[in-house]
Amino acid sequence: MSKLWNRINDELKTRHDSKTYNHIKVLESPQGAQIEVGGRKFINMCSNNYLGFANNRAAVAAAKDALDEYGVGSGAVRSISGTQKCHIDFERKLAEFKGVEDVILVQSGFQANTALIPTITTADDAIISDELNHASIIDGVRLARAKKYVYKHADMEDLKVQIEKAKSEVSGIVLIITDGVFSMDGDIAPLDKIVELKEQYEDVYLAVDDAHGEGVFGSHGRGLVNHFGLDGRVEFEIGTLSKAFGIAGGFIGGKKELIDYLKQKARPFLFSTGLDSAMCGAGICIVDEMTRSDERVKKLWENAKYLQSGLKALGFDTWKTVSPITPVIVGEEAKATALTKALFDEGVLVSPIMFPTVAKGLARIRLMPSAAHSKDDLDEAIAKIKKCAEQLEII
Repeated sequence: MSKLWNRINDELKTRHDSKTYNHIKVLESPQGAQIEVGGRKFINMCSNNYLGFANNRAAVAAAKDALDEYGVGSGAVRSISGTQKCHIDFERKLAEFKGVEDVILVQSGFQANTALIPTITTADDAIISDELNHASIIDGVRLARAKKYVYKHADMEDLKVQIEKAKSEVSGIVLIITDGVFSMDGDIAPLDKIVELKEQYEDVYLAVDDAHGEGVFGSHGRGLVNHFGLDGRVEFEIGTLSKAFGIAGGFIGGKKELIDYLKQKARPFLFSTGLDSAMCGAGICIVDEMTRSDERVKKLWENAKYLQSGLKALGFDTWKTVSPITPVIVGEEAKATALTKALFDEGVLVSPIMFPTVAKGLARIRLMPSAAHSKDDLDEAIAKIKKCAEQLEII
């Protein structure tokens, strides 16, 4: 067998032996608070469907209407003949909702980072990234030719040190980039302090990937920039449509000239076919509802606080979270795997998070409440987590 296949099979064996192999579940129902897997019903506690839009009837109808009008695919990259009116309509809706001058749609939140970061930086520039940033930011930074720096997580003193170092070592701009909400711990970036710091310098700019903040923080779910009252003071807002919006795709928001520049230069936009019409139709419908009402956002937070307070009352450690993301620390990787399996047997679907995604000794299950969950769903999940954790001597 060749070196390649030996390497691949060795890695797969290591995953199986260490009980970290990911057995991917296949849903046999729409995404929701309860789902069906393998003919069984589960309480779904590991979806990013924060506001319950993934199977929203109005959004489904809007998607079907868009399919009838525009077909199933745009047929080309958007820079040639693949831009349909629904793309432009959706971009305008998002820009209005986010309070930015313009928006560009791309195929995923991951591609939003790989579209923005390498395109707006050069070899003369510097990028300073939070050490706990998402993989898509890390890959976007790797693709850039700029000089790279990393600052300690949410540490403003270290960020200042890195800015000073970068300013002394490069002749171009300095781009700071951070997640808005950090997906493993549920804590948030101190955007107010970052903006205050970066505004002390010339040619220092900020990009925020608000994948887990869109639809969650801010007025009607407008995101973390809005939550901090920083509209107009953050140069680059990066979002995903696959979480609170319940569909697929990503976007970048900012000044009109930025979006025009990205449409001329960003490789994921230029060399990959655009979003299908169904996503645009559903997205327009969803943004309209979010603009009209914040009831789903309120319900999400109500459920998140209910879940977290219930778990804390039982002695569980929910770590640093200040968001609906609810980590339950169990410590050892084997315990996280065992708890996940025990809960699966009990009809509760959760996500184990282990090294190297998080530090050794901080393995956890990550619970993701949504506006779609009922109190009965949450009560049942809490009771079964308690039962399984007691059986495994975690609490």
